[in-house]
Amino acid sequence: MMKLLLRHLLSTTLFIAGTVFAGGDYIRPPPRKTLSFPWDQKPSSQPQQVHISLAGDKHMRVTWVTNDGASPSIVEYGTSPEKYSATAQGESTKYSYLLYSSGKIHHTVIGPLQENTTYFYKCGGEGPEFQLKTPPSKFPVTFAVAGDLGQTGWTKSTLDHIDQCKYDVHLLPGDLSYADYLQHRWDTFGQLVQPLASSRPWMVTQGNHEKESIPFLKDGFVSYNSRWKMPFEESGSASNLYYSFDVAGVHFVMLGSYTPYDEYSDQYSWLKADLLKVDRRRTPWLVVLFHVPWYNSNRAHQGEGDDMMSSMEHLLYAAGVDIVFTGHVHAYERTKRVYNGKSDRCGAVHITIGDGGNREGLAHWYKQPPPEWSVFREASFGHGELKMVNSTHAYWSWHRNEDDESVQSDQVWLTSLIGSGCNTGGGSHDMRRILMAS
Repeated sequence: MMKLLLRHLLSTTLFIAGTVFAGGDYIRPPPRKTLSFPWDQKPSSQPQQVHISLAGDKHMRVTWVTNDGASPSIVEYGTSPEKYSATAQGESTKYSYLLYSSGKIHHTVIGPLQENTTYFYKCGGEGPEFQLKTPPSKFPVTFAVAGDLGQTGWTKSTLDHIDQCKYDVHLLPGDLSYADYLQHRWDTFGQLVQPLASSRPWMVTQGNHEKESIPFLKDGFVSYNSRWKMPFEESGSASNLYYSFDVAGVHFVMLGSYTPYDEYSDQYSWLKADLLKVDRRRTPWLVVLFHVPWYNSNRAHQGEGDDMMSSMEHLLYAAGVDIVFTGHVHAYERTKRVYNGKSDRCGAVHITIGDGGNREGLAHWYKQPPPEWSVFREASFGHGELKMVNSTHAYWSWHRNEDDESVQSDQVWLTSLIGSGCNTGGGSHDMRRILMAS
């Protein structure tokens, strides 16, 4: 009886404080401990921390680490197990961070590849065989979305649930490893995600936990940039911190919340140029990811995205962006279509999904009453699934980690801005005029 009373009091207190419950009296579990990784002595030339990412039209970048500096950066691949019809030569890098020295980090681009096809590949000429599946070139296409992952028990739960999802690409809006200057945690994170990240492309952008700058000693993002090379060069960007790519009929723009974004910055100029090239007849959906949310009714990180929003929101609005994914706030929230602080039928749907499983715990407290633009909000660990069904309709669902079970807690059908009467498409005179004037 006493346990029931305490549970009721806790639930009531959390509700009054501002946490929105989608599951009635669901009691959120506490943070879980950081995972431990037993020491595993592997041959120094054996590939470790294997992950893949998209690298331009019909190409994929394979990244891995070896402890042997003489290991070649080659990838053998083909459509049959252990029968490789092609070989690609790549590049390698390494970095030092105070007393830490990384292994040899290999980046090799393979292709051209057939769409929606399983390939078998081997890195560096030895070690285990991996397999990957390329995304389709046409609808439908499905994306898994989870930010602020870290390396805790809840991270593993989230990854297990994503592994059960039939998805084509993983999207991560910042805060990957939570290494926080302890560089070996980048290695253990690579080990943790390898089973998923070696089989489906992971497209990521940076968060505050990737910064790792030390004044006068180390610039920020050296670890992130060395290990998670994205297709920035392929998309005309000068920085790995912002880039774009296409999947089927979706154009994705990955922005940097922690690199200059004002109207005089390189990122701002690149974003304008990238949006002007978008052809909504070819990619009818336009989706943007960055780390710090612009629309956030949680008490955590209030106002941190205001400057970036002030600089860039009008560009996204002019281009007709459909969806914006962010992280940073360790909770989930979905908005209506919104622009300039209020609902707008031509604005983007903003989804905060910084609840992948980080060690810092959940952001429980929300502002009351909720803003008129906020549709659904809940402080739970989980992941999202975005299925682009066709050029006009998509199905979004968010899945809470409930006692290690994946429970669909929010879902909505989304309609693209194509045909809405809003300014969309690279050929739109109004959009081009607005972007050029910005």
